[in-house]
Amino acid sequence: QGEAGNRLNCRRIYMRHTISVLVENEFGVLSRVAGLFSGRGFNIESLCVAETLEPSVSRMTIVTRGNEQILEQIIKQLNKLINVIKVIDFQKGECVEREMALIKVSVDDKTRSELLSIVDIFRGKVVDVSPKSYTVEMTGDESKIKALIDLLQPMGIKEVVRTGKVAIARGTK
Repeated sequence: QGEAGNRLNCRRIYMRHTISVLVENEFGVLSRVAGLFSGRGFNIESLCVAETLEPSVSRMTIVTRGNEQILEQIIKQLNKLINVIKVIDFQKGECVEREMALIKVSVDDKTRSELLSIVDIFRGKVVDVSPKSYTVEMTGDESKIKALIDLLQPMGIKEVVRTGKVAIARGTK
């Protein structure tokens, strides 16, 4: 197997982690956080950033992969950054996670009603209509969005735009 096989096996055991980071809403903070990951060879699978209720504070939701040692190192390094207020590693089941996707699909007279039925089943919305395409908005977990994309694929998906994951702690946490 050699070195390449060992690297492949290591990737397989890496768990996916969702990390929430409260930061000061200032110029350069996003760049420093992203630089922390890239400088240490960690990949960011998705990243969402937006202001909180407090305009001076933003929340970053970062999805990455790694074993417990890697995750511990990431969290320690994030906590060392000056503009970081709080870092939370969400464990499975501790949070509500959602993603949003906009999916532009080719339609014609034969496929229009089928597309509308599928979108209705998934509780999505058609947000734009043209004679040859519909744009669907879908919110849900990653598996729900993947299932919708898989069903729409045979109709002819023209474009997909996804937000990446956002997450919030369950209950009163």
